[in-house]
Amino acid sequence: MKIRFLSANELKLSEVRTILEPVGVEVVPIARRIEEIQTENEVELVRDKLTKAFSIIGRPLFVEHTGLFLDGLNGLPAGLTRIFWSRLNADRFTKLVRGLDTPCVTAKTVLGYCDGRKMYQFEGQLRGRIAPEPAGPQEFQWDCVFIPEGYTQTFAEMGDLKNEISNRRLALDRFAAFLKTARGYV
Repeated sequence: MKIRFLSANELKLSEVRTILEPVGVEVVPIARRIEEIQTENEVELVRDKLTKAFSIIGRPLFVEHTGLFLDGLNGLPAGLTRIFWSRLNADRFTKLVRGLDTPCVTAKTVLGYCDGRKMYQFEGQLRGRIAPEPAGPQEFQWDCVFIPEGYTQTFAEMGDLKNEISNRRLALDRFAAFLKTARGYV
């Protein structure tokens, strides 16, 4: 089964392929960036992004957004994570979190799929904490600061283990299960 994935992020595309291809889903990349609405509501953000993507491509496809929800900031930055991260980067981000009352955080992926008739959303979330200092490679945004609950390493330090346990994995597993039961959508 082939499915289109709209994302300009090569690292995200690589993870999506690593997770979906072993279960028989061939990911066809569409390397485009969609202007995201500025909202902390990640469900609304994904719905808007999917609507824009489908209007451009006109074929079944999926998009996703992954964000951090810091307990110490009442759930922010949420849907604004990419903007928040690009302004702070790893060192300033960890410094900010050290000043909060807790480093606890939820990492959440919301995936949106449009089959041409209807939109579907799939979510995966993982609790964890922000590391006191960045650790591991820093090229994939906040992977170098997120430590999942029950682990001692950041996503960036984990290598392939990340793709087995991540919030993106959880959302993609739900999406793959849906695709197996939905006939004729791709």
